[in-house]
Amino acid sequence: MKIAIACSYGLLLSASAWAQNLQSPSQADTIAPSRKAVVQNNISLSGRLIDAKTQQPISGALVHIKGTTHEVQTGANGEFAFLTGQKVPVIYQISALGYKLKEFYADKAHTGNIVLEELNTQLNDVVVVGYGTQKRRDLTSAIASIKGSEVVTAPVASFDAQLQGRAAGVQINSNTGVPGDGVFVRVRGTSSINADNDPLYIIDGVFINNSSLQTVNTGGRSTSPLADLNPADIENIEVLKDASATAIYGSRGANGVVIVTTRRGKYNAKAKLNLDVSAGAAWAPKLWDLTTGPQHAELINEFYANSLADAQKQGDQAGIKKYSVLPFRALADQPNAQPAPRGLPSEQKTYDRLNEIFRTAPLQNYNLSLAGGNKDTRYYFGGGYSKQQAILKPIGFERASFKLNLDQRINDRITIGSSNSFSRSFRAQGRAGDGPQGGLLQAALHTPTYLPETNADGTPARWAGFDNVQVLIDNYDVHTTSLRYIGNLFLDAEVLPDLKFHSQISIDYNNYNESEYWNNLTQLGGGSTNGLATSAITQSTSWINEQTLTWRKQLATKHFLGVLIGNTLQSNTETLTAAQGSGFPNNAYKLISSAATRTSSQTWTRNNLASFFSRIDYNYAGKYYFEASLRADGSSKFGDNVKWGYFPSVSGSWRLKEENFLKEVKGISDLKLRLSYGVTGNQSGISNFAAKGLWSGGSGYPDNSSGDQPGTTPLQLPNQNLQWERTSQTNFGVDLGLFKGRVNLTADIYSKYTSNLLLQLPKAGVTGFSSYYSNAGEISNKGYEIGINTTNISTRNLTWTTSFNIAGNKNKIEKLPSPIYQYNRDWIIMQEGSPMYSFWLYKQLGVDPNTGDVIFEGAKDGKLPVSARQVMGNAMPDFYGGLSNTVTWNGFDLSVFFSFQYGNEVYNLNKFFGEGGGTRDANRVLFADQLNRWQKPGDQTDVPRLTAYGLNYTIDQNSRFLEDGSFLRLKSLTLGYTIPKSITERWKIQQLRVYFIGSNLWLLTKYTGLDPESNVTGLQTVQGLDLGTPPQPRSVQFGVNVTL
Repeated sequence: MKIAIACSYGLLLSASAWAQNLQSPSQADTIAPSRKAVVQNNISLSGRLIDAKTQQPISGALVHIKGTTHEVQTGANGEFAFLTGQKVPVIYQISALGYKLKEFYADKAHTGNIVLEELNTQLNDVVVVGYGTQKRRDLTSAIASIKGSEVVTAPVASFDAQLQGRAAGVQINSNTGVPGDGVFVRVRGTSSINADNDPLYIIDGVFINNSSLQTVNTGGRSTSPLADLNPADIENIEVLKDASATAIYGSRGANGVVIVTTRRGKYNAKAKLNLDVSAGAAWAPKLWDLTTGPQHAELINEFYANSLADAQKQGDQAGIKKYSVLPFRALADQPNAQPAPRGLPSEQKTYDRLNEIFRTAPLQNYNLSLAGGNKDTRYYFGGGYSKQQAILKPIGFERASFKLNLDQRINDRITIGSSNSFSRSFRAQGRAGDGPQGGLLQAALHTPTYLPETNADGTPARWAGFDNVQVLIDNYDVHTTSLRYIGNLFLDAEVLPDLKFHSQISIDYNNYNESEYWNNLTQLGGGSTNGLATSAITQSTSWINEQTLTWRKQLATKHFLGVLIGNTLQSNTETLTAAQGSGFPNNAYKLISSAATRTSSQTWTRNNLASFFSRIDYNYAGKYYFEASLRADGSSKFGDNVKWGYFPSVSGSWRLKEENFLKEVKGISDLKLRLSYGVTGNQSGISNFAAKGLWSGGSGYPDNSSGDQPGTTPLQLPNQNLQWERTSQTNFGVDLGLFKGRVNLTADIYSKYTSNLLLQLPKAGVTGFSSYYSNAGEISNKGYEIGINTTNISTRNLTWTTSFNIAGNKNKIEKLPSPIYQYNRDWIIMQEGSPMYSFWLYKQLGVDPNTGDVIFEGAKDGKLPVSARQVMGNAMPDFYGGLSNTVTWNGFDLSVFFSFQYGNEVYNLNKFFGEGGGTRDANRVLFADQLNRWQKPGDQTDVPRLTAYGLNYTIDQNSRFLEDGSFLRLKSLTLGYTIPKSITERWKIQQLRVYFIGSNLWLLTKYTGLDPESNVTGLQTVQGLDLGTPPQPRSVQFGVNVTL
């Protein structure tokens, strides 16, 4: 913590700068002098910039007097003014985002309107790449860009959840409706089993930790470290997808790279104060349809009657005895028989626990920022507060954040700067997943509806192994506080006119404090435990030091060459101190020091990485492009024999539009072919000491003189040949622009192949070890990506733009020593020849309409051998993407965004437990779909006859519960109105906008559960299991944005 405070203090005292990149003069329009120069002294020079098409003023443009240091920025009305001793004529060099660079010859002090022509912004956008920036027209790799304004539209805590459907080839699923929980993110498929599959996240040049520090049990789910970041501070996001873009990051680039650039001030800009306030509410779109108390009772009686008939048919005396008496009968009817009478079905009440646990959750967000600068300094201050209650009581998320970015030009050649992000995230957590004890949703959903919530004496009732719902709501006490600092200090120096040096030191520090207390009214703290408390503090520190040297030169007329060399040193340390106590005097005592029984534990781990990298890029006349890179990484995680890994890449592109045969084709504004190949690595997600032989302390050995003495025992076998996972990737892409850039299309096909999978292989028990780390297994991913952006209408008052993307990926486990089974009952299998996240099930062909018995493929004589079990679909979609339309008209703006997936399967575990056919009796709820069971010959249904015999309800891995999870979701709908400036200027307000945001307002899917994106666990090897997880909420927000 001291290190973080010291670094924070140093960074706050520093100032920094960032040079404006102007377009090369070769792209400028120059207006020649029209008459003789007029010489004047000590004059005021002024003018106004307007758009050539719309005639609207252009604000925020930079106007520079050529040959001087004088530079100003245009105001809201497009006007600029110099008070200078310069003499006319002068030449203004004018640059504005989205417009052609212009040199304007001014032979008088007041020039009037200066017209700027719009660029094809798609081609001239500046894109952040590894250790640099490039114009989109110069890219040789596959990179997707997302504006920061697109990741603040939905009420989710982390920005990654809002990227769904925004970038081709990036699959994102929000597996739960709990704010601040982890999000499933895959860039071009899954490439590993044990190692991490999440992309590398870089915030303002800082490599940040994206692995959850959570240790408390929340039903299998885990929190997202990205939720510590305020999305309102984000300017742009780039997703690097192919190997030519990611190989420069070497061992961390196999899963793609997400580069986030936060907001900064502008030089020579007046201070702008921006306030954004929004509030709203979220709720569950729908809840499960359950049987009523009387319906449940009737089904159970029918189950008993059918089971009795089957027992008699088979001569099963135990079954005849067990099912001879119906459980739901009059209380005076055979009162001493078993099961005991519960009353007639018509006498049963219905208790609605779901509406007790779900709520309409309030949302509120406040963001305030101040940005500006002078000719040498620019700054950005941002503060934010967000509070989101989950739709499931009593879960909630709060974040307070502060952002400080400073840039300072020391002189014409040296710039220093810093980026700083401070945040405090507080979570009221709950078990919203698997597990009955303390399980919020499980207790509400899976407790039979006929069972009362209180006992006869008025005390809270507990049934079926679940806690009482109201007791949980009133006594839940699981909290986490995350204190986080992410920052850097950098230096940019122009060593020579074409040689630039960059040095940066960065830190990512996270103090993660968890506490939970279960009093004696809960199952976990009840009985002899008499209260259970846990406290855990995890500290994660990552520091990075990087240097780069960049040389860029125009050689002759048409040759452009760039060379980059650099190195990185990184160290990651994580410590965990935890304590647990039980046996408290009463529920008023919650501190572990008050517990009768106390235990504690402590862990420490570290890994270091040293890297050297280089890149060379060349282009000829903006027509032929070539780029190559090489990175060498040395990691402390691997054995001495293979500590260093080498990751090369090469790419090229050909801009056919610059060829003579296409130059004059007016309909084609751009056409470029791209080809790349590279190798990346992966070391994330495995133990920091995976290659080493480890010993454990704390074990005792017998000593005849004085009892056991402290000793050590072997913990892990060494493997000095353990090495990186290696992913080679080939990519071919086409970039096409039509009709002066009104239509832009990007298409890519790729092939990824990962070898040397990091796995834990089993060892014979006689060795004393159960497993050891080794490189074994291979995975392939092949796919395509298409992105289309169009400007449908562009007039002075009306614009309409459309963005569409679609991608598909085929995953296959090419080699694996033996199958790996995942989750309870082995619902998911990983085996050679099948894709990841495959379901391993028995295939139900239907229900015999004459008997009501289930028909399984491979069943013989009423038995179902294991050999009949088969792979049936997987949780990954055949294709996925997004579609957005944005319309602006006379101050109004409307944005409609859809996301979609097709071909993914979901195993509905809620339905599996809720359609047990009566076999679980009072231990589980019955879903309303159970009423569609077979009852008489001729019934056509897939729900078999109720009975305890045969295969109808005794096969856990039944394909009947595997459902199509394809969906089309209205992800967000935004409607805003900007008050005319003629009105707001009277109030000294630069801009005033009011808006409405609706999220998840509509969902089209065949899935019968609540949310086809739900997943019970945060395990990276499991997807598509829906159990005990709240859905993504539907929400509305109203807000106002004011700029002064």
